[in-house]
Amino acid sequence: DTISAIATFYEYLGDYQPSLESYQQALAIFRDVGSLLGQAQTLDSIATIYRIQEKYKRALKSAQEAEEIWEKQGNNYGQVSTLSTIVRIYEDKSDYQPALAAVDKILSLGEKFQQTFHKAIGLALKGKIYLAMEDYDKALTSYTEALEITRNIGNRKLEAPILDNIGNIYKSSDKPTKAIDSYQQALTLWEQLGDRPGQIKTRFFIAETQRNQGNLTIALETIEAALDIVESQRTKIASSELRASYFATVQDYYEFYIDLLMELHQQQPNKDYEGKALQANERSRARTLLEILTEANADIRQGVDPELLRQEKLLLQQLEALEERRVKLLSGETIPEQIKAIEQDRETILRQYQQTQAQIRATSPRYAALTQPQPLTLAEIQKKVLDDETLLLQYSLGEKRSYLWAVSKTEINSYQLPPRTEIEKAALEFRLTITDPRDRENISNIDTTTDALSQILLEPVADKLKEKRLLIVSDGMLQYIPFAALSLPATTSENAGYQPLIVNHEIINLPSASTVAILRKETASRQPAPKTVAIIADPVFSLEDERVSGVNTTSTASISQMTRAARDVGIKWERLPGTREEAEAIMALVPEGERTESFDFQANRETVNSRELGKYRILHLATHGFANSQKPELSGVVMSLVNKNGSWQNGFLRLNDIYNLSLPVELVVLSACQTALGKNIRGEGLVGLTRGFMYAGTPRVIASLWRVDDVATAELMSQFYQGMLEDGFSPVEALREAQLQLLQEEGSKSPYYWAAFTLQGEWH
Repeated sequence: DTISAIATFYEYLGDYQPSLESYQQALAIFRDVGSLLGQAQTLDSIATIYRIQEKYKRALKSAQEAEEIWEKQGNNYGQVSTLSTIVRIYEDKSDYQPALAAVDKILSLGEKFQQTFHKAIGLALKGKIYLAMEDYDKALTSYTEALEITRNIGNRKLEAPILDNIGNIYKSSDKPTKAIDSYQQALTLWEQLGDRPGQIKTRFFIAETQRNQGNLTIALETIEAALDIVESQRTKIASSELRASYFATVQDYYEFYIDLLMELHQQQPNKDYEGKALQANERSRARTLLEILTEANADIRQGVDPELLRQEKLLLQQLEALEERRVKLLSGETIPEQIKAIEQDRETILRQYQQTQAQIRATSPRYAALTQPQPLTLAEIQKKVLDDETLLLQYSLGEKRSYLWAVSKTEINSYQLPPRTEIEKAALEFRLTITDPRDRENISNIDTTTDALSQILLEPVADKLKEKRLLIVSDGMLQYIPFAALSLPATTSENAGYQPLIVNHEIINLPSASTVAILRKETASRQPAPKTVAIIADPVFSLEDERVSGVNTTSTASISQMTRAARDVGIKWERLPGTREEAEAIMALVPEGERTESFDFQANRETVNSRELGKYRILHLATHGFANSQKPELSGVVMSLVNKNGSWQNGFLRLNDIYNLSLPVELVVLSACQTALGKNIRGEGLVGLTRGFMYAGTPRVIASLWRVDDVATAELMSQFYQGMLEDGFSPVEALREAQLQLLQEEGSKSPYYWAAFTLQGEWH
């Protein structure tokens, strides 16, 4: 029951994968103990998750298995509940006849057992199917009959959504007055029931209808009231992971709000609606990041129950022990079931760890005393973030329309762009062209593809760019592309040739404009570290490595098996000789007393965890990196997997490990593959290594967007550090100069070689 409750909680917050995993664990337990009731309830819940994930075949299989159990048990209440799930699955598939057949079965059960409540459910579902079929007369007839029954039996929880759907029928039938009347009745019920999600959804329906009628001011007031409730709900969730999941489920409301404000701006350009739209966009993105950055220096564990802190430490130790076991298993005669069991255990412990951290926040006096950071207004962005030489380009991708705001120190300009699907299609084609081995050397193709995307993203704002530094706050698929490689707007004509944006501009990537203000605030009183750079590079990944000499602990077959297993999880274990050359080139620029370097077996987790690294202004990590787009907490970088005795060890530095580091350094350079990537969560952006290192203490990170070329990266990093340490450039200036150097060389003109690395965070 406890596991089922956890699953239900995750489902409510929209975090469906852990919800599914928890339900599956509960199902296994119910089967072991022979609880048919538990099995049927859990199978129904699993079917719902699969439906939401659009895995309809699995959803139907689970639901039909649940219904069979209910029917054999003679539990008509459970059977009706699961038949309702089956109806929704068929509805989502637009397979309406089987859906209506399942509805008829519900109505038959209601008649057979004389259950008017079941009849009301059946009629409401029938109305929902007819509404989806756009047969509004039949839909209204079914819903009206269902409404009468629910009122007779006094079931307000069913009455409210029926009224909402009657409103939807009237709205779709172009009867707005009746629609709003029905919505208002539903809203009154939701308020009486204290159902805040219901209130949010109904206010959204009202706002849509008022907007369609041209009542934009009323629509604005209504959606703002809905978003006030959203904000209140969000802040009550202690877990940062679950808060982000919940926020993803309400992004459509923010998208509507932004679009409405921009429509008002078109009608009344002299009012501050475009500035409010920009602020609304800031409110809709990277909020959890702002909050965790604010808590990073607050020592929120002070005053917390010692037992909770002990539990947190124990769970972290268990995670490390599991990782150690996993590495050792991969080095031997691995049985897939063993690896799967370890990964399931890791998932369970990781969730427990996150829940414990949420409890720490919920009971921490210092966390309670923190003022929750608020996204910046237009005026605050201009005052606290921008300078005379910097231009903010902030993108918001929408279903019908997208927007770009160009903000300087003294003005704001806004532009309407094509829908999300059109922009993301062009962005994907751009990324594939510059990274695919079959295309990435073809500069002519690259020029054509980049021109197409630049026409959409940059041409509208071309006259504002000049030679300013560009802060890019992107959205959706745009987070996966290097803006540095886009064509300069003035060079998109057919004969201009490829001239990328980096030629005229320094470029910084940000999750939101407000992020910079938080980073500056949290690091304002920090004293510069006394030394220059700590380098960790060229770890040992395999027993086949020549540095593992005279030690024979594992057979050749086992080594090969581990190599195969490594490739199965997307990691190549070959040594990266370029990282040592890269590191030695950096060392040559820094006096011995100003640097520290850890190579070979010393390039391990223990070194990264050392507080000694805080004595250096720069941390340079040159190794393999890996991004998990589904489970960002499993993303990381790989340290030495073999110790000096020739034994396997845990070398994975994953995201939860990075959050526990203490790195008050000015810059972290992740000279590894895909370290700028992560899971794209709507409303939060890419959740990955960058935010982990920012939480650990650094205000700026240089990371990569794809699997980088080893030789080109070594040259880029050599030029980058030379620019910083010898020429006195800032990190963003040095990165641009290094990229321009590679662009000018014959063998590395393609963006594949020079554009992967981006600077995120503070640029000063």
